[in-house]
Amino acid sequence: MALKKGCKDLVAEANALVTTIPIQEAIEKIDDSNIVFVDIRDIRELERDGMIPGAFHAPRGMIEFWIDPDSPYYKEIFGSGKTFYFYCASAWRSALATRVVQEMGLENVAHIEGGFGNWKKSGGPVSQK
Repeated sequence: MALKKGCKDLVAEANALVTTIPIQEAIEKIDDSNIVFVDIRDIRELERDGMIPGAFHAPRGMIEFWIDPDSPYYKEIFGSGKTFYFYCASAWRSALATRVVQEMGLENVAHIEGGFGNWKKSGGPVSQK
């Protein structure tokens, strides 16, 4: 089966449309109360690798439902008016998620350059789930 678009194509398209926060800038914003770090990784990844301290966990498979105020799964944090920095392990899923929530109308969204792997490699703080 030949795909019309592969996952790399989708990620590249998303990256062309969303804001990517440089890793050092993201690390410097860790204590900014106007920024919500949103971890979209699977719960097993959080348990195994830890997460950014204070991050809100919103699994990738639920993000559209948690952001939509008309959904029974809506999470009020997404109506807070804050800026949201999405991240996953390597910035592929977060690029896609950021594009989708941006298309849905959530404002002030970005994703973190290189994801959580880059965060750890760059010396960002990590907490255990």
